[in-house]
Amino acid sequence: MFCRPGELKQLPFTATNFSSVENSAIRQCHLQEAKRGRMAVMSKLRKAGTPLMKLIRLKGLPILQQLHLEERLLRTSSDNWCLINDGTNAPAIVMGLSGKVSELVEVKSVLQDQIPIIRRFTGGGTVVVDHGTIFVTLICNKDAVPDVQPFPRSIMSWSGLLYSEVFEGVGDFCLRENDYVFGNCKFGGNAQSITKNRWVHHTSFLWDYEVKNMSYLKLPAKAPEYRSARGHMDFICRMKEYLPRSEFIERTTEAIGAHFSVKPTSLEAIDLPSASEFVPTTGLLTEQEIRESCITTLENIRLTS
Repeated sequence: MFCRPGELKQLPFTATNFSSVENSAIRQCHLQEAKRGRMAVMSKLRKAGTPLMKLIRLKGLPILQQLHLEERLLRTSSDNWCLINDGTNAPAIVMGLSGKVSELVEVKSVLQDQIPIIRRFTGGGTVVVDHGTIFVTLICNKDAVPDVQPFPRSIMSWSGLLYSEVFEGVGDFCLRENDYVFGNCKFGGNAQSITKNRWVHHTSFLWDYEVKNMSYLKLPAKAPEYRSARGHMDFICRMKEYLPRSEFIERTTEAIGAHFSVKPTSLEAIDLPSASEFVPTTGLLTEQEIRESCITTLENIRLTS
């Protein structure tokens, strides 16, 4: 028997069974209401023990602005954050903190086509991003995720498990040498920064890409073993061949919701320090810096040869 709170199931009336049936129905409703109450309390208790994560969903935010926001949240906030940026407004090259322009970028074509080069505050490799890139950033306190230590391998392993939930039943997903892959082809690149009490793990997902943009990158001297010296087009794949863009974003938010108590937040609601109080290390390279980097590299080669 099922009844809504305050309702009784309609039963055939007879003088002999009315009282007993009515009492039984009332008891059933009371039991169901008590069960609902216990479930609500248990749900609240589970949420109470789950760390809070503030979620910001963005669309087309310039990648330089996004990286500045991430760095500020990492260094000046004490909250856990997830940023999902659905594409950036224009093509750009984003390098890791220690990347060398002359070794990673086809400088002549980049300068000719006026493609901006950004040096970000995290490590990792060099990527070309545009409107076909989806960015997911996780910024956490060191004790926010059980059994995850503030070390690259521990964070990376946990992220692989998280995205295994996102891509459950989709392609042949796995974490391979710090990359997210379908089978043997990369579609997600990762980078991290770890401070004393917090860490950031951010990913650029290739939902789609322009072939021409990939030509701005050189083949890196240091590459994952599974790449096997493959060129860009043989090494990467498009995520759109596996699932729709909106479905990926929804799957991601659902997976995060299984580990955190998620609170959607708007960009305008964030209370950030002014530019005078915090200066990000992420920056746009000037043309002069790009050219000087190439000259310095050539001079070093001549000195060592």
